[in-house]
Amino acid sequence: MQPIVEVENLTKRYRGAKVNAVDGISFSVAAGEFFTLLGPNGAGKTTTISILTTTLNATSGTARIAGHDIRHAASDVRQNIGIIFQQPSLDLNLTAEENIRFHAVLYGLYPFRPTYSTMPRAYKQQVSELAALLGLEDEMNKPVKKFSGGMRRKLEIIRSLLHKPGVLFLDEPTSGLDPLSRRTLWEYLSQVRREHGTTIFLTTHYLDEAEEADRVCIINHGRIVAHGSPDQVKAQLTETYILLDAENRNQLRDELRRLKVKFTEASPFKINARGGDIQRIIKAIETPLSLVKTHDPSLEDAYLEIIKEP
Repeated sequence: MQPIVEVENLTKRYRGAKVNAVDGISFSVAAGEFFTLLGPNGAGKTTTISILTTTLNATSGTARIAGHDIRHAASDVRQNIGIIFQQPSLDLNLTAEENIRFHAVLYGLYPFRPTYSTMPRAYKQQVSELAALLGLEDEMNKPVKKFSGGMRRKLEIIRSLLHKPGVLFLDEPTSGLDPLSRRTLWEYLSQVRREHGTTIFLTTHYLDEAEEADRVCIINHGRIVAHGSPDQVKAQLTETYILLDAENRNQLRDELRRLKVKFTEASPFKINARGGDIQRIIKAIETPLSLVKTHDPSLEDAYLEIIKEP
């Protein structure tokens, strides 16, 4: 099956710059996948998103969304994507439904009608279904300025899904939201993905959100430095280890050597290991242990390995 997002040797150099903001990156995203693009400020992720959503031209390279070239078929690309920006783009003086209606008209989905009651039945049904999905069915006739941050994000999701995009681009979608609103929003996004088969393309500074992704791509200084599932990325950039100690440290040291376990001579002993190796090592040790501590790295640990590089 053809990927829904295809990026090949994408490069962007801004006028007057000495280095590329995006430097020949390539990756693909499968239809229905939850894909996360990570990177520190200035790494190139915002430039990449801007190019893929046709708001910025690439210097060289190619990219296709749902089979449409971003350079030569930008209008077709925009018809196949939804975008939720970091900063809300809603008209606060309009009602929730009015915001959605004008979006539908701008996309050419329905002819303009001055009131909700005069809109086609198909529009009403679509809005009703999406509002119910996101728990806003009782809020559609209220002005957006009275909405909480979480409610505004949900409304943006409804608006961005109205034309049934193949890819939903989320640029820091939970920025500024409280923890409960963040969790609720992701529950709804997961439901949208399951029910609509929508591909999620996320950029975020909340690394715990990226832990749930199918694949992660980390860029730094415009180049891809890690790419794969969260577990694969963690394996590339971090290490899993156990810390062991015993009252009789000499006996433990001798036993580790006899078992041919590689360890760092420290207090406590540090042993690099992964998965089943940890259980095998602990099970084989007969010396009574006073400390057993496993360090299983998170995606944030892997990310910080990149950030700390000069």
